[in-house]
Amino acid sequence: MVISITDGAADQVKEMMKEEEAGARLRFGIQGGGCSGLSYSLGFDHEVNEDLDMVEDINGIPVVMNKQDVPIVEGTTIDFKQNMMGGGFSIDNPNAIVSCGCGSSFRTDRRQGAPEKC
Repeated sequence: MVISITDGAADQVKEMMKEEEAGARLRFGIQGGGCSGLSYSLGFDHEVNEDLDMVEDINGIPVVMNKQDVPIVEGTTIDFKQNMMGGGFSIDNPNAIVSCGCGSSFRTDRRQGAPEKC
């Protein structure tokens, strides 16, 4: 398994998937940008490119990831935290050597990205 999804995050994703069309998968990956150079991408997708993507069942959720992102996100844990201000997903990536205060922008020793203003 490339990444892990906690029970709390899985419950939240499954609840959100009820609002999606049949066949939706959770897509997790990275994209350029953010104040540290890279940012996480998390959303639902119905398309899978068999040449570029891999699909895994993680904690009962079909997850799609671009094969090129795997070395950068390997070992990552996705969690969902609820507090008095609401709730949100948190991402703990052991490959990140720099992260910004918002927690959604990072850089690794393998990939720097192109930092942008926050």
